[in-house]
Amino acid sequence: MAVSLRSPPVLQASLATRFRLEGELGRRLAACTEQWILPTPLANPAILEMFRDRDRQPYRQQVPWAGEFAGKYLTHMVQIYRLTREPRLREQAAWFVGELCALQAEDGYLGPWPKDWRLKKGAPTCGEPWDAWGHYHAMLGLLLWHDETGDERAMACCRRIGDLFCTRFLTGSESLHDAGAHEMNQAPVHALAMLYQRTGEGRYLAMAEKIVAEFAKPPAGDYLQGPLRGLAFHELPKPRWESLHPIMGLSELYTLTGKADYRTAFTKLWWDMAAGDRHNNGGFTSGEKATGNPYDRGAIETCCTVAWLAMSVEMLKLTGDAIVADELELAIWNSGLGMMSPSGRWVTYDTPMEGDRKASAHSIVFQARAGQPELNCCSVNGPRALGLLSEWALMQQAGGMVLNYYGPGQFSAPLPDGSLLTLTQQTDYPRDGQVDLLVQPAQPCRFALALRIPHWSTQTHLALNGLPLPPPPAGQYLTLDRLWQPGDRLSLAFDMRPHYWVWRASPAASRDFAT
Repeated sequence: MAVSLRSPPVLQASLATRFRLEGELGRRLAACTEQWILPTPLANPAILEMFRDRDRQPYRQQVPWAGEFAGKYLTHMVQIYRLTREPRLREQAAWFVGELCALQAEDGYLGPWPKDWRLKKGAPTCGEPWDAWGHYHAMLGLLLWHDETGDERAMACCRRIGDLFCTRFLTGSESLHDAGAHEMNQAPVHALAMLYQRTGEGRYLAMAEKIVAEFAKPPAGDYLQGPLRGLAFHELPKPRWESLHPIMGLSELYTLTGKADYRTAFTKLWWDMAAGDRHNNGGFTSGEKATGNPYDRGAIETCCTVAWLAMSVEMLKLTGDAIVADELELAIWNSGLGMMSPSGRWVTYDTPMEGDRKASAHSIVFQARAGQPELNCCSVNGPRALGLLSEWALMQQAGGMVLNYYGPGQFSAPLPDGSLLTLTQQTDYPRDGQVDLLVQPAQPCRFALALRIPHWSTQTHLALNGLPLPPPPAGQYLTLDRLWQPGDRLSLAFDMRPHYWVWRASPAASRDFAT
């Protein structure tokens, strides 16, 4: 039974939204589907076989994070299915979920490691399996698939993982805190909070809050008390990108419990990251960690930027701040497309500010193994940069809809009264600032339509049915609350004059987002 939220998000995505994305983004989604998502299980059978033969000797030689591959793949497959409604994607996801769930051990374990190493700190062949991390990604993908389809196999599998965590680390003598690398083993707090919200099972919440209590226990990341004391993300003990996933648990827990400290810490960390570690191409971190310097030339890893996009979606839901949607737009049009081959077949490991791109299968080929020549942390994660658009392009708020994404295509979604709204954009945005928006409710209907006015568009021109409207303020939503008629037309002309950053002697200092 789903739990009522104490502090509901300001904005929410609707699973009932239907997308028809055109232009380059639509082409990339089709290319990624054909060239990567559909071929992957046959081209890389170890994505599932590593679970099937985990106890067979001699043991597989694999990277510590190998258990994440299946969950990350499932997550972006579901999200991209939401954008395209490609029937073959749905069929493949259903098959993949069935195979994955069948490989779960009796005690709920769903990883690629033999019995003696499971959810423990060390292992003879790799040193320290990221086992809790792999289970987190599996839970996330399974929950998204269940949300989309109601597939009870996925929910049952996810619950068995949650039960395993609780049995081992909530009521047992072991501590998840001591099970491995701390950025990774505390990530399940996010999925456990999501699982509690969907099931109402109190021990999932108790386990999530126990993990939060262990944030302050060295050598963990201090993600709650640190920011409450005023520390920036790059000043915390664990400023690596993986830390964003346990931090997202704070946002989920705030909506569930209403505890203000969770929200305060989460939002402070997001703003710190935006000011100090988001680069000019929308990418996040330098050399896989935060440095407080957006000019740092360390590698901008694909997984880091995907985590930043996911955290920004949570921030947008939580706060309803239009600046956050600006950040998502910057990232998807630059790093999001930049990290992906136009063929859709591969993604980068590093997408640097100067634009040089190399296939991850070459730059981090050390992760390849027999049966998985193309699997690495980034290849199974990069397409999520596009898939996450399903959660922020068009959102719902009390009394109406919020349009965040500008680009050619069409969205259809239910209004608060249940009737259908279709929004059609004719535009070459972002190559051009002119956006013509056709608003088509099923019948005349009063509702609020909020339009994102980017912070960089200081001179935006707007007209409704040919009649000019007052210039809207930049960096906010312009909300038009009126009786809408089928065929109403909005015209937006954004200010596309060039913008630039000026390097500062103290680059860690806070940036002016309107520069």
